[in-house]
Amino acid sequence: MLDPVTAISAATAAYNGIKTMISTGKEISDMGAQLGSWAKSISDLDFAHERAKNPPLFKKMLSSNIEQEALEAWAHKKKAQEMREELRGYISLYYGPSAWDEIVRIESKMRKERRDMEYAAIERKEAIINFAAGVACFIIGVFVLVGVIYLIGVNNGRF
Repeated sequence: MLDPVTAISAATAAYNGIKTMISTGKEISDMGAQLGSWAKSISDLDFAHERAKNPPLFKKMLSSNIEQEALEAWAHKKKAQEMREELRGYISLYYGPSAWDEIVRIESKMRKERRDMEYAAIERKEAIINFAAGVACFIIGVFVLVGVIYLIGVNNGRF
């Protein structure tokens, strides 16, 4: 699972780098690595927020702070939205609105690629873990039921 704290930290670092580059008059083409890092971190943060809203079954069973994680992911997402708006303003002001539109298009493409590759793999892994946890719970339940029936039978003299 992608950690929202790590994602927002990486997004903030990339965002600060982009702001510095803009203020020093760098060309937008020189910001490719920073913009890519920022977009990746924002994508990771959005995915973590989605997962926090609907955590997998095994996480619901084992974690006691699901609500706290969801609230943290939401707060980080709000911070990311603020960064996005401020960055949109800077880039549109210094490089024109078409530059921001280009960035959004590239970000959307990157997000789709990450969804298809990395996030799908994470979701498959969680589905396997959920299935295994469900099977384990079922087997434990069957053993407990058989044990209870056996104990009742022993107490009533039937076994």
